[in-house]
Formats: sequence, structure tokens, C-alpha cells
Amino acid sequence: MRAVRWARWAFTLILICLIGGQFLRADRTNPPEAPSASLLARTPSDVAAILDRSCRDCHSNQTRWPWYSHVAPMSWLLASDVHQGRDHFNYSEWTSYSSDDQDKLLNGVCSLTKRQRMPLPIYLVLHRAARLSDADVKRLCAWSDKMQDTLQ
Repeated sequence: MRAVRWARWAFTLILICLIGGQFLRADRTNPPEAPSASLLARTPSDVAAILDRSCRDCHSNQTRWPWYSHVAPMSWLLASDVHQGRDHFNYSEWTSYSSDDQDKLLNGVCSLTKRQRMPLPIYLVLHRAARLSDADVKRLCAWSDKMQDTLQ
């Protein structure tokens, strides 16, 4: 009998926390974007399509916020991941990076996708279409190499 009472209190406490958490909203804003400042303005359409499908939500100012981004605690985790992704590399703000930083970021596009570290595996669980094929990775690497050559 005591275990049942404890389980009810635990369930009630968890329910109160989940409901209360809905009032603590995560920052799900998309900052304004100048199309001329975006990396996509300098990218062929086939590569832009790959970036849009697999990178856009975390590495641009055009995040598509799914329904579960409105439900705590998922909203907090998702907003944190997006902000970290934008802080690391935001292709919507490409022109704000120095040429050295652009070179490093382009190198990272190839190396991280080759090693299957991007897109993040946790992202791929719910976004299967974002998975990169071997052909996608080869195309991204060829494009990033070409872009790096234009920086020098």
C-alpha cells in the first residue's frame, strides 16, 4: 500500500513539473537573414539542396521548428542544439567570417561528413531524409575543395 501511495506522489510531481515546464519557453527565433550574406548565394543548386536538407535546421537562420519544439523539455534541448550549431557555423552569416575561418569551416564540412559526424546521429533519428549518401558526401567535399581554392 505504501508503494502505491509513493508512486502516486511521484507521478503527480512529475506531471506538475511537465506542466509547469510548458510555461518556460525556449528561444525558437530565426534571426533576419540577408540573402547576399548567405553561403547559399555562392553555392550550386545541387549542393544547396543537400545543405538545405541536411544542415539548414542547425546551421542557418532558417530553422524549421517542428511541433515538438513547442513541448518542454524537448523544446529546451532542441533550442540549445540549434543555438550551438549556429554558434559553430551559420551559413546564413557566411560573409561575417574571415577568409581563414571560411577555409576552416569548408574543411570541416568535408571532414565531418566523411566521418559521419554531421548531421548529428540524434538529428537523424527524427529526420531520416537528412541522412547523407556517399554521393552527397563526395559532392560536398568536391564543392568545399573548390570553394577553398577560390578563397586563396
